[in-house]
Amino acid sequence: MNRDVSDLYDRYASGAINRRVFLRKLAVLAGSTTAAWALLSLLEEDQGRAEIISADDSRLDAKHINYSGVTNDIRAYWAKPKGDAKLAGVIVIHENKGLNPHIEDVARRVALEGFVAMAPDALTPLGGTPKDASEARNMIKKLDKKQNLDNFLAALQYLDTHPMCTGKMGVVGFCWGGAMANQLAVHSPEVDAAVPYYGRQPDSEDVPKIRAHLLLHYAGLDERINKGIPAFESALKAAGIDYQIYLYKGAKHAFNNDTNLERYNRQAAELAWQRTITFFKEKLN
Repeated sequence: MNRDVSDLYDRYASGAINRRVFLRKLAVLAGSTTAAWALLSLLEEDQGRAEIISADDSRLDAKHINYSGVTNDIRAYWAKPKGDAKLAGVIVIHENKGLNPHIEDVARRVALEGFVAMAPDALTPLGGTPKDASEARNMIKKLDKKQNLDNFLAALQYLDTHPMCTGKMGVVGFCWGGAMANQLAVHSPEVDAAVPYYGRQPDSEDVPKIRAHLLLHYAGLDERINKGIPAFESALKAAGIDYQIYLYKGAKHAFNNDTNLERYNRQAAELAWQRTITFFKEKLN
């Protein structure tokens, strides 16, 4: 895929430009509107590819639940291995496209590794995640930042005190959710381990508040996010925070999302996932 096209899509997917501007610029790069629409089918996600672990997998208890947020009841996806064993909890935080089938599948993947996974729908206060990803991206910009953070802190509290949980808490987030994972590490001492995937870094002055162990995944070609790494790493070192950082050469932003064939990087995704699960098992068990 042409790098200019990939960069343009990244600006659109991150919310930097709207769909109208994106399509107009894509048509220029592609040479025609017809060619742009053909490219679009390759660039956008196909949630039909989302299910790696079946929603009715016999090894899991998986369902949608509601928990009390600061605004109202918040919808979330819940998955855990069958049985009565108490397990560590992991909050799974979606991208800027909301709680879609891909993120629900990621929660099931986490659960199969021996955790209680909970994936809140941040868009619940605005009516919940729509099927259209572009609409979800527009909605997420309208969230009240403080209320949104408080709703995720409420999710942590719900899972932390759940009778099926040990009280050990992890957080993993992707893109927008990666930034939220960083924010939860800053604002909640309940977070024992946080894994932000290509997430925007917190302000340097907030880094000393972090009590969690951190595993940071970044895409080698993600210039927009990676420019914040040096300041973040300096602040982590100065504060004595335990962290690991990995940069996946040749990978694009959202390389873990296997519903987007243009961005998905199997080698990077599988290695990052292996490291993520190993990290959680070391820090939460």
